Amino acid sequence: MALNSGSSKSVLLCRSGQQLYALPLASVRETMRALPVEPVPAMPDCLLGVSVIRGAAVPVVDCRRLVGAGASALASRYVTLVLGERQVALAVDAVLGVRRLDAAMLAEVAPLLDGAETGMIQAISVLDAELLMVLQASCLVPEALWDALAQREGAA
Repeated sequence: MALNSGSSKSVLLCRSGQQLYALPLASVRETMRALPVEPVPAMPDCLLGVSVIRGAAVPVVDCRRLVGAGASALASRYVTLVLGERQVALAVDAVLGVRRLDAAMLAEVAPLLDGAETGMIQAISVLDAELLMVLQASCLVPEALWDALAQREGAA
């Protein structure tokens, strides 16, 4: 799997369960430890609730639930994403760091929402079109790519 065959894209690599995700770095505001969440009734299943982050109420989305992989018992980190003037926190198990990945290769891998239920995607599109755009720009990272990245970093 080619890692540098031309233009590259900066991404933040995260893990939830057995899945690896590449989030576009341009949409990431910061990462932090998980904070307390206040549940919000009558919202999509992937919305854990609202957390106070830097004095503002921020919706928290469970990455595992979002992609249809069940509830996250291990989410220990939040990745806040910029959505215009707003932000949302994505609950993940681990943040692995920033990497530059080949843009052509990223175009060939499965999008983050590939396994998500259609109803979940429709609910997100109705509630927050900007969040849907960021999630559609994110992708699942196959194990082969992760292994190649680990080998490259080990050689450096």
